[in-house]
Amino acid sequence: MQWVRDGQVPAPEALQQDTVSCRQQAFRESQSHWWGYRPYSAIGRDPFGRPFGAWPYGYGHPYMYPYGDPVFEEARLAEFCMRAKGYELVPVETGKAR
Repeated sequence: MQWVRDGQVPAPEALQQDTVSCRQQAFRESQSHWWGYRPYSAIGRDPFGRPFGAWPYGYGHPYMYPYGDPVFEEARLAEFCMRAKGYELVPVETGKAR
């Protein structure tokens, strides 16, 4: 996969500058929400009695809060920023099929 804008691969310098800018902005935004983050969570039990980490840090639970991890939130925000700048993520063209 690679980022393209207006159907063309941008110059490496421009792509690098936009990527770094978006990643920095995404990092700052994602970290601003997590000042209250603690490395522990409430432990609950599912209907079968199995323990799981409850919201907001429900790792390993099928119904966890989707934005409960700042790393995932950072990646989502960086991608949003690139798309807002006009980029699109497309598959890389490899060779012709035989």
